[in-house]
Amino acid sequence: MIGMLRGKVWEIQSERLVIDVQGTGYLLTVPYGLLAKAHPGQELVVYTHVVMREDDLSLYGFSSFEEKQLFLQMLSVSGIGPKAAISLLSTFGAIQIESAIASENLSLLTKVPGIGKKTAQRLILELKEKFRGHNSLQAEGVSYSEPSTNTQSEALQTLLALGFGLDEARQTLGQVLKVGGELTTEEQVKKALRLLAPRS
Repeated sequence: MIGMLRGKVWEIQSERLVIDVQGTGYLLTVPYGLLAKAHPGQELVVYTHVVMREDDLSLYGFSSFEEKQLFLQMLSVSGIGPKAAISLLSTFGAIQIESAIASENLSLLTKVPGIGKKTAQRLILELKEKFRGHNSLQAEGVSYSEPSTNTQSEALQTLLALGFGLDEARQTLGQVLKVGGELTTEEQVKKALRLLAPRS
């Protein structure tokens, strides 16, 4: 199976990337964080997982092996499909998801579209022991090195909390980030609100 791809970004779609690997274009569904930082012509290394069903063959891509592993762990939970797992990774960073599960934070998990109370409870029940160590270390003040996409996740959460829809918030932050340069969470939110103001 395909475990990793290295190639150039050929096309960027709403939730997918086309990666050109020596003349073959691979269509990957990816989390928002990876989608937001990609630009045409950029060379990427993407960790992948193939989902095969009777009527579907889909390829999912991730910016790190750890992110891919979390995706697979979530798929092992009854009732969690690829779309729900990607939605979680698109809304929150991997560390935030693990922390929410370990601390049994239902209210945070159910903010994600498609994740209801019962689904969040199953995630917690089946995965919390795997992430207990992560949570205790955070409680003791041990910091994790979070990828640069953490600020994007925080900006997305802020816009969701302000009442904007997930797709609208993602698209607007994508426009903000395409301008280039490293932006703090606050700067991303402010720029996004300026773009969203005429629509609100």
